[in-house]
Amino acid sequence: MDIDDSDSDDDEDVTSTQPYANLMKRLIESNPQKAKRRKLDHAPAEDNQPEPAPESGEEEKGNDEEKGAPDVDEVEETEEDPADIQPDDLFDDDDDLDETDPFETHISNPDEKTVPLRVRAAQSGKWKMQRQPFESTRAYWSYPQTEDGQELPLPVPATGVSNLHLKKRLKEVMESQRSTFNAVEKTIAPFLFNYRDMLYCDRTVGSSEDIRRLAALHALNHLYKTRDRVIKNNARLAKSDANEDLELRDQGFTRPKVLMILPTRQSCVKMVDSILSVCEPDQQENRKRFEDGYIDKLSKFSDDKPDDFRDLFSGNDDDMFRLGMKFTRKSVKYFSQFYNSDIIFASPLGLRMAIGSEEEKKVDFDFLSSIELVIADQADALLMQNWEHVEFIFEHLNIQPKDAHGCDFSRVRSWYLDDQAKYFRQTVIFSAFNTPELAELMRTHCHNWAGKVRLQQECPGTIQYLPVKARQTFSRFDAPTVAADPDARFNYFTKAIVPLLTKRGAKDANGTLIFIPSYLDFVRVRNFFANNPIVEAVTFGTISEYADIPEASRARSHFLTGRHKVLLYTERAHHFRRYQIKGVKRVIMYSLPDNPLFYQEIAGNYLQKSEQSLLLEHGQGVVRVMFSKYDLMKLERIVGTSRVGKMIREQGDTFDFV
Repeated sequence: MDIDDSDSDDDEDVTSTQPYANLMKRLIESNPQKAKRRKLDHAPAEDNQPEPAPESGEEEKGNDEEKGAPDVDEVEETEEDPADIQPDDLFDDDDDLDETDPFETHISNPDEKTVPLRVRAAQSGKWKMQRQPFESTRAYWSYPQTEDGQELPLPVPATGVSNLHLKKRLKEVMESQRSTFNAVEKTIAPFLFNYRDMLYCDRTVGSSEDIRRLAALHALNHLYKTRDRVIKNNARLAKSDANEDLELRDQGFTRPKVLMILPTRQSCVKMVDSILSVCEPDQQENRKRFEDGYIDKLSKFSDDKPDDFRDLFSGNDDDMFRLGMKFTRKSVKYFSQFYNSDIIFASPLGLRMAIGSEEEKKVDFDFLSSIELVIADQADALLMQNWEHVEFIFEHLNIQPKDAHGCDFSRVRSWYLDDQAKYFRQTVIFSAFNTPELAELMRTHCHNWAGKVRLQQECPGTIQYLPVKARQTFSRFDAPTVAADPDARFNYFTKAIVPLLTKRGAKDANGTLIFIPSYLDFVRVRNFFANNPIVEAVTFGTISEYADIPEASRARSHFLTGRHKVLLYTERAHHFRRYQIKGVKRVIMYSLPDNPLFYQEIAGNYLQKSEQSLLLEHGQGVVRVMFSKYDLMKLERIVGTSRVGKMIREQGDTFDFV
């Protein structure tokens, strides 16, 4: 987009009003009977009241009924009229307007001179990236670069609650709980509360509670300020003279403002509890139903499961859910209809099902049109689910709605009407590590005019923390492009690795575990072992994410007894099951795992168990790793930041570690 100041004012006016004109035309043509202005009084409903929107989960009802299982998230509630908000429902009536408040400068009253320039730069894809130290981590800071070259600095550090612009009610609660921040909170808070997009790549089990608390605090602070502004302006309009011309731009097209994307129902419970600890409601409507559908107090795991596994899968590990939550001054309501909700909690699968599909001719994503804050927690776990669902959700955020939903367009903020909502939306992602998928999500769907940051600490490498002494050989192969990497990897495997298994009549293949992260690669390698005469002497078993427990048990047993010399094992199978596989003498990593803990568990713990069982002599374990330059992120977490550059660039292609 041309941002030359020489453009005429008339041209700019036409451009800025075009999205609004298109929106109104579409709404009138598609739903003429639903177009109406928002009521400012509380008179009885008019005859032309909009039809209730289809409940977000109705499309699943049929499938659940066919299976005989009730849908615990099903909601039978009509869509409320947006004007039916009582003036006495204020969260605070004593907060003074602060022009330096990030809510004001980013959402409510952005600067009319500088912000449009940033938005235009973001629309044109003009971003400037800087690498800067911030607190105890590395900050990769990007912001839209305007033609005047004005920089956008990093936010000012925050040491505690006193540095944040919080609603009085929230500030009092937080000061009593945690007035000063620890190292993780000091790193996250400045970007979070200043409405910057953020990808935080150092989430751990130990820091998870602190992260959830800050996320809950920011979400509530945003909601309270948004709702109070709307309610106060409703009161002003109700008391105003009929001839008084008040232009109050204080809302979006629909009510939901915050979207929480979480991997399991138990993770939803933890986030909800963090929110409750901050807002401290007097009443909780439908709490019993929430506990029945989301909380599972039974322990399902043995003591040998690692902490990160317990943190993710303890409790209710169902990854199919969606939940609306509505806030008033004194109460919280669970299972509110999406269009009546302030926060939507959902798993990627649950929200994808709620939106629907074109094939079923039942699609509704208008409730995502006015989302101003997206928080995706435990993104590393979301990667182990169907990542296409996450991409689908982001593709349907901040699209101008198909129906009016009782919206008073005279109250809608101008940047919504100009179809610029995605440039004001804040996206926050918490993950244990970075991946190409997360980097691509930030690149393609995070356009915040206030900038975006990736926070990541240097990696010491997990190879030095293995509990056993083993020879670790990393072999680099060349792949000309990302698309050619799978073929190059398979060719290298068959020509350089397979001969090591077939020599001496396959005697050296005993106890070989081949770890394969991608299921597509797994199928390719499995078919090779099943059909190629070169490896006909190598018996093998398989454990993938699709193997049931009896099938996996047989494969483990045959591998331990030597009936199967080779075991093919996928990353998702390890993520969801964390099998303790016995009899491992050699580990071949077809590709490195995304999760560095998996390398330590498979290359270290498996070999250690074999030594303890006297199946392997001390120090005789072998680990062989295949990698290309496109495995840079994975490799850095395994070998460490200080080593990864040399391993990618040096002429030699083999690197040994002991």
